[in-house]
Amino acid sequence: MHVGEQLPSLEIPVTRTLIVAGAVASRDYQDVHHDAESARQKGSPDIFMNILTTNGLVGRYITDHFGPTAELRRVAIRLGAPNYPGDTMVLTGTVEEVEGDTATVRVVGENGVGRHVTGTVTVTVPPDAPPVVPPQTPSGTPSGTAPGGAR
Repeated sequence: MHVGEQLPSLEIPVTRTLIVAGAVASRDYQDVHHDAESARQKGSPDIFMNILTTNGLVGRYITDHFGPTAELRRVAIRLGAPNYPGDTMVLTGTVEEVEGDTATVRVVGENGVGRHVTGTVTVTVPPDAPPVVPPQTPSGTPSGTAPGGAR
């Protein structure tokens, strides 16, 4: 962990199932997260992801990078452009500060409409944590990486 470290990007397909499942799992029964007709009546072109699902995906992004022993200490996010079904959200991160075994990471999530989420995550990684090996895709490249290693 060092200041300026760029985390590999993570592409998340935004599906209806992800949006609805996230809303139900977080007990957010607002109709704009599961009923397309209601969402349209309220001015949205379709259902859209709730903030709790986004918050969970940001947490997953950080723990995927820093490993299973990483502890999220603080997650502070702000939503922007909605995540609609059929789009892809791409999460990126940069380590902004390191103090001992704790880092503050700036996270940005963008989709086809614009910037969906911005924020910071404070994460602690125990000093005895095993090294993190990026998950591999079926093609053998690290997850979130294009073939050939491009990001």
